[in-house]
Amino acid sequence: MGESTENLNIALIGAGNLATNLGLALTRAGHNIVYVYSRTEESASLLASRLHCTYTTDIQEASRLTFGCDVVILSVKDTVLASLAEMMPKESNTLFLHTAGSMPMDKLPMTHRGVLYPMQTFSKSREADFDIIPTFLEVAHEEDKSRLQYLATGITKKIYWLSSDKRKLLHLSAVFACNFANYCYDISSEILAKEDIPFSVMLPLIQETTNKLQQLTPFEAQTGPAVRYDTNVIERHIDMLSDDPDKQQLYEFISKLIHKRHEL
Repeated sequence: MGESTENLNIALIGAGNLATNLGLALTRAGHNIVYVYSRTEESASLLASRLHCTYTTDIQEASRLTFGCDVVILSVKDTVLASLAEMMPKESNTLFLHTAGSMPMDKLPMTHRGVLYPMQTFSKSREADFDIIPTFLEVAHEEDKSRLQYLATGITKKIYWLSSDKRKLLHLSAVFACNFANYCYDISSEILAKEDIPFSVMLPLIQETTNKLQQLTPFEAQTGPAVRYDTNVIERHIDMLSDDPDKQQLYEFISKLIHKRHEL
């Protein structure tokens, strides 16, 4: 494809959080979303209406329609990626991509295959700014590199080429930085709700913690009773969680790990 400026015909296999945001970003970049496939008609039709394209819930039809596409993006759950990929044509000029952080590229059995992994948390109701999202790319064959590069540069300025093995580590790190951290936010919200305190009071604290990481390493930014292992505070907090043994164990375990890390 080289330095082509043509619009690409793209199919989306999947209509979830990432597929929705990716479809919107690609449409803004001028590409043509040919169709959306989803197992359920509700999700397929909803995304298709936002992208002004057709949709199907028939995977056999979706497979046939890929022959009119430059790129097919499989943005689905890890558990169904391989089975859906097996139902796609193996030999065509279409470039097939998956978007999974933890799945190897070779889960796609096609000749022309690769990965487009935007490392961000996505929601259907909140449109993401792809321009600032680090996006990690991989292709099986050098001849497909320019096509994927062209596709990616149309939606983001932060592009990195990364192997499947390194992307697995990236995804593991993202789970700690995002998913586990958000679970802690959920615990915080639940504790506050018992006394009708809005979780919004925590947002400046969360924002400042994030802002500090622009200048400090996470190790340097760590504060709180666990760093100095203030047993008076820690034991009091554990006692306050007496109605929830799971949260007690989590609090005690994390506190010990933080203290151990900062004893070194």
